[in-house]
Amino acid sequence: MSIVYANLNHPQRVALAAEVHSRPFLHLKAPESLTHLAVYVRDQAADTSRHAVFQHALLTDLCVHFGVTAPGMDAKHFFHDFGRFRLKWECHTEFATYTFAQHHESELTIDEAFIEAPLKHVPQQWLLALQGKIMVAAHVVLERVSNETEENGGRISSMQRLFEGKLLSSSKVLQGGEIWTDFLIQADGFSRFVVRDIDLRDMQGGRLAQRILEIETYRMMASLGLPHAQQAAPVLSAIESDLATLTATMVDMDHSSGNPEQTQAEDERILRKITGLAARIEKMSLENSYRFSASQAYFRLVKARIEELRESRVEGVPTIGEFMERRLAPAMDTCTSVARRQEALAERIAHTNDLLRTRVGIVQEQQNRQILESMNARAAQQLRLQQAVEGLSVAAISYYMVGLFGYAGKALKAAGVPINPDIATGVMVPVFAAGVWLGLRRLHKTMHDA
Repeated sequence: MSIVYANLNHPQRVALAAEVHSRPFLHLKAPESLTHLAVYVRDQAADTSRHAVFQHALLTDLCVHFGVTAPGMDAKHFFHDFGRFRLKWECHTEFATYTFAQHHESELTIDEAFIEAPLKHVPQQWLLALQGKIMVAAHVVLERVSNETEENGGRISSMQRLFEGKLLSSSKVLQGGEIWTDFLIQADGFSRFVVRDIDLRDMQGGRLAQRILEIETYRMMASLGLPHAQQAAPVLSAIESDLATLTATMVDMDHSSGNPEQTQAEDERILRKITGLAARIEKMSLENSYRFSASQAYFRLVKARIEELRESRVEGVPTIGEFMERRLAPAMDTCTSVARRQEALAERIAHTNDLLRTRVGIVQEQQNRQILESMNARAAQQLRLQQAVEGLSVAAISYYMVGLFGYAGKALKAAGVPINPDIATGVMVPVFAAGVWLGLRRLHKTMHDA
C-alpha cells in the first residue's frame, strides 16, 4: 500500500525542523573583512509589526538597488552573494542584523583591511535611512597568521596601534584563534575586532566571527536596560519617601484620640495618596519590566557565547570574559536591583493599602453599628408610640360604638320598648372595649402571619 508521507506531517513539522538550520555560520577564509550592523527601531514590545515591516522594507531597498530578489515578509533570515560582497541578514525580535563579508584576494595589512571594509560597496542613500537606528556597528578583520614568532609584548604594542582605547581585551580561543578588541566605538563610528587565524580548522573562522559579533550585539542590547534603571532609581526613592511619610502619619493617628470624623477624613486622604503611589509604581513596572527582562536574557546570551569561545589568557591583557564581568555585569546587577526594588515597593504599597482599607472598613462598621443601634432605638420609640395610639384608638372606637348603641336604646324606649338606655349603655361599654381590643389583636396577628 502506497502512503504519501508528506500528508502525515504536523503543519509545523517542516518549519520547526528548518528553524534549527536557519542561521548558518558564514564561510570565512582569511583574509576577510566584515561589517556588522544591528538596526533597532523598537521602543516598546507592542511595536512588533512596525519593526518587521521596517526591517523588510530596508532589506528590500538594498536588494532592489543591486537587482536581487528580496525575501518575503515572513522571512526571518536571508543570505546572498552580491559579487563584491556577501550579505547575511537576520531579523530578531527587537532588531535586525546585516553582516557584510568580503574576501580579499591579496594579503592586506590590518589597517588596510579596516579601510577596505565591505561597507564601502553599500549605497550611501541606503545608509542614510538608518539614521538614529544603528545600535551596533562593527568592523571585523580575519587575518591569517602563518607562524607565531612575535613576542607577546611586541604583539600587544602592534595591536594597540589599531585601537583608540588604552585597555585592550584579548584571548586565545578554540585552540587556534586569537581575538583582539577594546570594545570602544572608534573615530569612524565603528567598533573594531581583529581575529587571528593561527591554526583554525575549516568553518571555525566563520563560527568565531559570528560569536564575536553576537557578543557585541547582545552586549549592547543588554545595556539598553541601564538607562531605564538609572531613570527609575530617583523615582523609586521619591515613592519610598512618600510611602514612609504616609505610614508614619498612620502610626501617629493610631496613638492620637481625635475627632472620629476628622480621623475618617484623614484616613480617606491617606488612602487616596496610597492609591496614587500604587498607580505610579504600576505604570513604572509596565514601562520597565519588559526592558529589564530582555536585558537579563541578552546578558545570559553574552555569557553563553563567551563560554563557547573556550578562552585562554594572553599574558598582559584581560580576557573577554573578564572584561564583561568587570564592565557589563555591574550594569546588569543594577538593572536586577532596580527591578527587585520596584517589585518590593509595589508589594509594600499593596500591603499598606490593605492595612489602611482594613482600618477604614473597621471604622465604617462601627459607624454602621451605631446607625443600626439608633435605628433600633427609633423603632422601639415608634412601637411604643404606636401602642399608645392603638390604646387611644380602642377607647375612641369603643366610645363611638357605645354612643351609637345609646342612640339605638333611646330610639327603642321612645318606641315603647321597656328598656333603660343608660343602664344598657353602661353594661355594653366593657363589651365593646373588649371586642375592639380583640379585633385589633387579630388584625396584628393576621398581618404578622402574612
